[in-house]
Amino acid sequence: MSTLYTEDMNRDELFRYLDSYLEIDAFSSFDYSLNGLVVGDPAGGDIERISLAVDASLATFQAAVAQKSDLLLVHHGLYWGSPIAVTGAHYRRIKTLLDAQVSLYAAHLPLDAHPEVGNNAQMAQILGLEEVEAFAPYRGVPIGFKGSFATPQSIQWVCERLGFSNPVVLEHGKKQISSVGIVSGGASDSLGSAIAEDLDLFITGEIKHEAYHEALEHQVNLIGGGHYETEVFGVKALGAHLSERFGLVVSFIDKPTGL
Repeated sequence: MSTLYTEDMNRDELFRYLDSYLEIDAFSSFDYSLNGLVVGDPAGGDIERISLAVDASLATFQAAVAQKSDLLLVHHGLYWGSPIAVTGAHYRRIKTLLDAQVSLYAAHLPLDAHPEVGNNAQMAQILGLEEVEAFAPYRGVPIGFKGSFATPQSIQWVCERLGFSNPVVLEHGKKQISSVGIVSGGASDSLGSAIAEDLDLFITGEIKHEAYHEALEHQVNLIGGGHYETEVFGVKALGAHLSERFGLVVSFIDKPTGL
């Protein structure tokens, strides 16, 4: 895709593009994250530089300020269904953004489910899966993707291909993997979808204790690549998309949690 813009971009125009491209409204009734523009004035001038990170935290805010970014775009935002008093640590976070005039935009489930730049679509692409389809509905909306290998692969190959540094691996099924389902983050509850579709392997970020026996009894392989490590793909891909489409300067802030 060719670059359409090579200069600073109007904030309101960019936020409207993001809302539409990520289909923010489609998730508003059941995603308990506050998605979209979270901090900042949509009419506050132009945007030239964007930082992207997995988590909204003081560390990522400070890094975005150091990078002189106009916007920080994150997967995990600040608000999760309940109001938070603007005091203490939360006050320091907000103040850091406001003092430096850095806007904050969050995309939680929209960036898991997106068919191009989403975490799960990106992992499917990196693995080279074929016949990729939407997978694992949440409140009626598929969040993950599934597909198959042209040539069966090992679990070790999958982990290395995705760059997982310390995955939890439950080898309860076939040694050579043909079919794969992927739902990033804390989605071991979606293991049932992989079982229902008779997949050889299910990939997620965090694995709940009870998933061990479910996978064992149904002879399904399970990889927990880490909540953080399965959710770097979306923000990186979205940054590349915005850079290519609008000519914006983008940078990824890597603050791994080890979880």
